[in-house]
Amino acid sequence: MATVAAPSHVDLVLNVDNINPNVKAMEYAVRGPLVIRAGEIEKELAMGVKKPFTEVIKANIGDAQAMGQKPITFIRQVISLVAYPDLLSSKEFPEDVKSRARAILESSRGSAGCYSDSAGLELVRNHVAKYIERRDGFPADPSNIILCAGASEGIRSTLKMLSTISGPRTGIMIPIPQYPLYSASIVEYNMEQAGYYLDEDNDWGLDVAELERAVKEARKRCNVRGIVVINPGNPTGQVLTRDNIVEVIKFAHREKLFIFADEVYQDNVYADNREFHSFKKVTKELGDPYDKLELASFLSCSKGYMGECGLRGGYAEIVNMDPEVKALYLKSISAKLCPTVLGQAVMDCVVNPPQPGEPSYELFSKEKAAVLKSLSERASMIAKAFNSIPGIKCNTVQGAMYAFPEVKIPEKAVAKAKSLGQAPDVFFAFQLLEQTGMCCVPGSGFGQRPGTYHFRTTILPQPEKLQIMLDKFRSFQESFLKEYQ
Repeated sequence: MATVAAPSHVDLVLNVDNINPNVKAMEYAVRGPLVIRAGEIEKELAMGVKKPFTEVIKANIGDAQAMGQKPITFIRQVISLVAYPDLLSSKEFPEDVKSRARAILESSRGSAGCYSDSAGLELVRNHVAKYIERRDGFPADPSNIILCAGASEGIRSTLKMLSTISGPRTGIMIPIPQYPLYSASIVEYNMEQAGYYLDEDNDWGLDVAELERAVKEARKRCNVRGIVVINPGNPTGQVLTRDNIVEVIKFAHREKLFIFADEVYQDNVYADNREFHSFKKVTKELGDPYDKLELASFLSCSKGYMGECGLRGGYAEIVNMDPEVKALYLKSISAKLCPTVLGQAVMDCVVNPPQPGEPSYELFSKEKAAVLKSLSERASMIAKAFNSIPGIKCNTVQGAMYAFPEVKIPEKAVAKAKSLGQAPDVFFAFQLLEQTGMCCVPGSGFGQRPGTYHFRTTILPQPEKLQIMLDKFRSFQESFLKEYQ
């Protein structure tokens, strides 16, 4: 069969020389070259190619169900009925599941296949507002709630509102290390990254003096207008104290900054001496003038105990935004029509879960507690194991779903990496993948202090597989050090 020749470079309207340069420049390490190579290795294994391992362990991304976590029964039952209403007549489903599904269907004109309002179903936004009120002890306005296809979409749609066409480029302060969604989106929207370093020697704490250094330095080249705080931290796993949050809020007020509070891991707090405090709650407790700050906070159904990454549900709560700006923001998201109704249904289950006395309450509570207990045990297990391996140091995983250990890379390995045109931590991660089948993300993809090397791994593999992974890691590190010392 004859093959059709591809059009030549000059015949195409789009080529790599004339596309949007910001799209070329943006990078997203969590799904970068290492992950592409991991996919290739999986195909090679399926074809019978012999490797020193039998499977690829993708510890590069926070995808809980891909790592064996079972879905929460209540959530799956509700979305099943929303997706296929004929099941409402079945006796297999509890009445509280049916009542949730009926309410969502009524709100969405009888079918999950209908468009919703661009900001999401009014019913779900009302439930989100009530959830925030219960969490914080302060009123929440449903008109400030924007449902979105995962928190990432809400973050990006809010972030791009700060971009400008003329004058100095907008600067956004982001933690280093950070989640690459931010660095990639900042580049795509033609903004400037203003990184502030987290303090690794202080459990990845946040130092106001460092914030002041970072904003002063950044203002030499851009107009800094926003600050991102990820709490609990990704990739660093820290949970900010209330005092630390107060310091950030006061800094943002002094510097006139829009706060982006990435709080998608708020259910994932494991350290006994830490608890989650929302930025919204703390601004309200502080009162005037701090409760007037422009603030966007985010939650996702992909994290927490839910792990429903593929269903793409989330919300943004945006407070104190100028009404005219808010109208323009709503106009901008209307071009995307609406988030998926099934994703909105998942978020409704998260913010309006079974209550005591309802048929699903006991099983829901049991499953939720079991997931969070297991994650807490794995967080402790992974930090303890890494700290027992030569050349690796790992802070306590206080929350979220990741560890971000520092690895000492010998000079001989650094030289080898440079000869291959790779960053030393990228070389380390590729060697780890090729020799063990473990896919982690090099620290350079998240940012790190110059002269230090890290990698991010999830704590999500189920306990038995996690132990196998850690044993492999120990063997690899011992072999790596022996080869390159």
